[in-house]
Amino acid sequence: NKSGDRIFIYTREGEKVALASLGLKGEERRVHLLSENAETFLPSPNEQWVAVVERFNAYIAVFPPTGQPVNIGPTTTDYPIKRVTRDAAQYLNWTADSKKLFWSLGPELFSRDLTNTFGFVEGAKDTLQEKPDSVGLPIGFQIDTDVPSGSIALVGATVITMKGDEVLSNATILVEKNRIKAIGASSEVTVPPDAKRIDVSGHTIMPGMIDVHAHGNFGEWSPYTNWRYYANLAFGVTTMHDPSASTEMVFTNSEMINAGLMVGPRVYSTGTILYGAEGSFKAIVNNFDEAMSHLRRLKAVGAFSVKSYNQPRRDQRQQIVEAARNLKMMVVPEGGSTFFWNLSMVLDGHTGVEHNLPIAPLYDDVVRLISKSKTGLTPTLIVNYGGLSGEYYWYQNTKVWEHERLLKFTPRDLIDSRSRRRLMANEDDYSYMETSKSLKRVIDAKGKVQLGAHGQLQGLGAHWELWMLQQGGMTTLEALRCATLYGAEYLGLDKDLGSLEPGKLADLIVMEKNPVENIRNSEFIKYVMKNGRMYDGWTGDEIGNHPRKRVKFHWEE
Repeated sequence: NKSGDRIFIYTREGEKVALASLGLKGEERRVHLLSENAETFLPSPNEQWVAVVERFNAYIAVFPPTGQPVNIGPTTTDYPIKRVTRDAAQYLNWTADSKKLFWSLGPELFSRDLTNTFGFVEGAKDTLQEKPDSVGLPIGFQIDTDVPSGSIALVGATVITMKGDEVLSNATILVEKNRIKAIGASSEVTVPPDAKRIDVSGHTIMPGMIDVHAHGNFGEWSPYTNWRYYANLAFGVTTMHDPSASTEMVFTNSEMINAGLMVGPRVYSTGTILYGAEGSFKAIVNNFDEAMSHLRRLKAVGAFSVKSYNQPRRDQRQQIVEAARNLKMMVVPEGGSTFFWNLSMVLDGHTGVEHNLPIAPLYDDVVRLISKSKTGLTPTLIVNYGGLSGEYYWYQNTKVWEHERLLKFTPRDLIDSRSRRRLMANEDDYSYMETSKSLKRVIDAKGKVQLGAHGQLQGLGAHWELWMLQQGGMTTLEALRCATLYGAEYLGLDKDLGSLEPGKLADLIVMEKNPVENIRNSEFIKYVMKNGRMYDGWTGDEIGNHPRKRVKFHWEE
């Protein structure tokens, strides 16, 4: 506080959140403000005002002058409180004289003078600002995207290009900087004398895997060496899309990776979900304007997709879809294991449906609806609805706790706690297999299915998901296409990712065995290239034109 003898704390008081204060030794606890859902309380330096963030928006209120706590919220009418943001606020701060509040949203800085907000303050304007500002002061900056110099030629491999069913024998891929310059038979591709030549004879190359439902739990002890990123890279996942993540953390990490300040896959995300159930981060959508506000705030910080999650009414979900059309964004909803919600999502034009439809088998009417609508299905068989999930099948049938590559990039305690004391069940208890058979029917009907591993075990889970897609009857190439090209198409990135073609970004996997011969060979990875940089699949060290050792993880220190 301004006197230096008390500390303000954010705490709980019964069923409500509270702004309280304590003496320096923890004595004399006082509760000043109570709220149903406030996420932030920020008293002004003179302790006459307080900024409150509730359900994303910022409000300014009078700091209670008495010792009695005051209940405040967005609908409060009997106490001085004013909303000052249109869509959302992050990183609030008061000026030293307590006369102005600053906040940011994405690349813009906003502010509000008290004299423009309350008529009873000294120097108040004759006409107060009623509508929050829609445009702030630009404070963003630009930095070059990381692009490695030099060229690399991968010579002599079998190449699964994902251009139809094309598989090239004894082929060469020439990478210049971060894009594929040439690809074809080794006898037809000219390798420049200054290119680093890597002999990959006897190996198989395919595009990097794209995990479109990859929960990364972003935020680690050492932000520059996030083991989850490395684990995914080591297993060949070169692109991740997280449909539920901390908005502030995930887009920060994404930009740091793009700038070359962190190592990891390409990271995309919805940010925080548009949650329809009760809670402090509930996204209230009762009209089109509210839907637009939620999508604007997420687009401002870097999202090109949003996750509509448990919005209970169909008209709410439709308003989000319409807002997304206006802002040119994707909507990737989750139906909460509710079949009729899923069908309405398909009918209403959502980009896709995250998690499996909870009923299997699917019959012709539903299969035709999904395929004709071009709605992408991300079944996440690893956490399959409607029965025993796929994750447990692999704990039962493989010794996960002995997996060398996984142990290299994942803390031992996390692996042991999930895999050692295994659930054992009959194979016909694993309902994901029926789901997988229905996915094959969708593929046969020219529908689209893409891979999503849900972050259950970083990296390895993507291979489990791939194998489970094939267990339902897909051909190996069909399953691999779900893990690569279809994921790129789903995210709108197929002009640059998803297949190995001249001009596309150089994201690829070099495998010691051929997954076309046995799909379980997909995990035998020797090298991973992401954005033209080559990494050793066993160590995480960068090799190629710019060799550097991986920084140790916290458990290796």
